[in-house]
Amino acid sequence: MTGHASKFLTVAGLAVGALATAFSVTPAAAQAWQPTKAVTFVIPAGTGGGADQMARFIQGVVTKHNLMPQPMVVINKAGGAGAEGFLDMKASPRDPHKIVITLSNLFTTPMATGTPFSWKDLTPVAMLALDQFVLWVNAETNYRTAQDYLNAIKGGSDKQFKMGGTGSKQEDQIITVALERLTGGKKLTYVPFAGGGAVAVQLVGKHVDSTVNNPIEAVSQWKAGALRPLCLFDAKRSVYTAKVTSSMAWSDIPTCKESGLNVEYQMLRGVFTTSGVTAAQVNYYVELFKKVMATDDWKKFMEDGAFNQTFMTGDQFKKWVEANDKLHHDLMKEAGFLATN
Repeated sequence: MTGHASKFLTVAGLAVGALATAFSVTPAAAQAWQPTKAVTFVIPAGTGGGADQMARFIQGVVTKHNLMPQPMVVINKAGGAGAEGFLDMKASPRDPHKIVITLSNLFTTPMATGTPFSWKDLTPVAMLALDQFVLWVNAETNYRTAQDYLNAIKGGSDKQFKMGGTGSKQEDQIITVALERLTGGKKLTYVPFAGGGAVAVQLVGKHVDSTVNNPIEAVSQWKAGALRPLCLFDAKRSVYTAKVTSSMAWSDIPTCKESGLNVEYQMLRGVFTTSGVTAAQVNYYVELFKKVMATDDWKKFMEDGAFNQTFMTGDQFKKWVEANDKLHHDLMKEAGFLATN
C-alpha cells in the first residue's frame, strides 16, 4: 500500500470512530412540549435500504408501545441522492413536527451535487447508532476470503468486476474507491442502485460481483444462503456472537484489516429536525428515542443488524457531525467526487 492510500484509509477509520462515548442528558424540566399533530419522519433514501428499515422500525415501536400522543408518518424522499428530503426539511424552518433520519448522504449529497444544503440547515437531535459495512459476494462464487476476491480483481482485466452500491459518489462508492487503491491499479465498475435492498437483490441475481451493503440490508439473503460475507469494514469484529446462520455469527466475520484490506468506514444513523426549533422540542425527541432504545424490540433490531450501539445528543453529537463533515469533504476531494472538481 502506498503512503497516499494509507492516509486515505487511516483518516476514515479514526474520524468515524471519534467521540463515541457517553451521551449528554437534557434536563427533564426542559420537556414541556409534545406534538399536537402527526409527525412526519422523512427518509432521504429509497425503500428497502438501511435508513428506510430503521425509520419504519422506529415507527412500529413507537406505535406498538404508544410512545407518542400523535401518529408518526414515514415518507421516502429519495430524489437526487436524498437531496429531495433534505431540501424539504430546509424549507420547513421552526417545524418541530418534521424529523429526518440521516446517513452519510447528509454530507456526501451536497458535496457531490452542489445542492444548496448543509447539515447546518437542520437541528441535530441524536445519533441512534453507527452502521457497519460488509463486503459481500454471491455464495455460489469460490471467494472464501476478502483476499481471494482481491486477488481475482488483480488477476482480471480492468473494470471486469462490478461493485453494486447505493447511489453515486456516496458512501458505497467511497469505499469502492478505497478498495481500488489495493487492487494493483485495476478499477472496479461501480453500478449504482436506488437503495440497499435493490443492491442485495442484484448480487443474488449475479448482476454484480460484490457489494458493500450494511448488515441489515443483506442479512436475509445471508440467512437464506444466497450471499457470503467476506469482511467487516471496522477496526474490530462485531460484538454479536449469536449464530445468524447455522455456522456463523456476526462476530465470525473477520475485519477487512485482518484480511489484508486496510479499509474502515462506519455510517451515521441519526435524527435531525428542522432549524429554529426550541430546546424543549429537541428534548422531546431525545426522550422519545431513549424510550425506543429501552425496548427489547430495539435491542433485537440492533443485534439483527449488527449495529455499533453508540448514542449521542447535544454538543457531543454536534461535534461528531462537524468532524465527519470535514472527513467526508477530505475523502471526496481525494476521490475527485466534489461538485467543484
